Amino acid sequence: MLWLANKIKYFWVMEEEIDSSGLLQINRPRPIVEEMEMISCDKNMHPEEAVDFLADGKNVLIEDYFGTGLQVLKELSVRLKYKFDGSTFQGQREYREVYREYSNHLFLIIDKNKLRVKKSPEIGWLQTLYPDVENFILSFPQVQGLNSSWQWHENGVNIPMLRNKIKPFYGVYFPNRFEHLQLFDNWLKRYEGAKKTAIDVGIGCGVLALQMTKYGFQKVYGTDTNPNAIVGMQMYMEGTKLARKIDLAHGSLFADNKKKTELIVFNPPWLPATQDLDQLDEAIYYPKDLFSNFFEEAVNHLTKDGRLVMLFSNLAKITGVTETHPIEEELATGGRFKKSLLLHKKVKLASKDTKRNQNWREEEVVELWVLELIDKE
Repeated sequence: MLWLANKIKYFWVMEEEIDSSGLLQINRPRPIVEEMEMISCDKNMHPEEAVDFLADGKNVLIEDYFGTGLQVLKELSVRLKYKFDGSTFQGQREYREVYREYSNHLFLIIDKNKLRVKKSPEIGWLQTLYPDVENFILSFPQVQGLNSSWQWHENGVNIPMLRNKIKPFYGVYFPNRFEHLQLFDNWLKRYEGAKKTAIDVGIGCGVLALQMTKYGFQKVYGTDTNPNAIVGMQMYMEGTKLARKIDLAHGSLFADNKKKTELIVFNPPWLPATQDLDQLDEAIYYPKDLFSNFFEEAVNHLTKDGRLVMLFSNLAKITGVTETHPIEEELATGGRFKKSLLLHKKVKLASKDTKRNQNWREEEVVELWVLELIDKE
């Protein structure tokens, strides 16, 4: 795996991340170009009837207005909220899984990089991500995801710890809570170790890497399994001094890099996965072997006096998703690292305007762990 300090070559397809020529390929919702059996839906069909079709696994095509599709999804949400207990974390998780299953049978036609239905939003990603196909179909939630992503990308996202807005690329998770970033920022202010190199495992939209360069790290190596994160960071840094300070590599964990650095930073997902993950889910849910693989590799990438910093949360434990804490488990049984420091910060209570019950946030804390290698000499 080459570290890509220079411009990365890429093109817009979804089926594979690396093709036979070695070019990095971009994830996008797969354009449906084959014929499908679908039921036509317009404002004359009652939303309840459309939801019945979705629940039966039938495909429904919105033909007239974008708002017609929104009405169908609103009716679907109301129906499912009667079925699942919205006061519990698990009930909300089950609701989202079923909602996703049903809603992905609702479709829209894209014609020459624009939605065919009337009164629909302008979505720049349709032109950027699909230069190779003019007429195709996407599910309504995919279109909604493209639309919201485009708005965040165009308007930028303010991160309190950074001077400039970030510009999240499509399919790349970005934080909307900042307590863990505040912990890391405060730790960096007091950090007195070497600042020659660092590795940001799972660079995403680049917040942690940008924090490190803000505090004087000369070179940060950023890795990510998501090709969109790599391309998005490249585009964000192009023509700036950051392009000389942050090198990028596409790959799992350390991306086959052999370097040893003074600092490794990892902000892993905070919840264990219960199903197969798509690319964006991987930023939120961790597969079973993620932490064991990470710690096994991290030993070989840290200098003798280096530090491993991990940002985590007690969310999975307080919501009953799991009884184990992967960092505590490593310290108890791994024999590779010891704890140097553990910082906690309570999260803010959910906004009164939020529609979801998040009562568990009264108990939630984010964590900053600083680990050192165990001296075995």
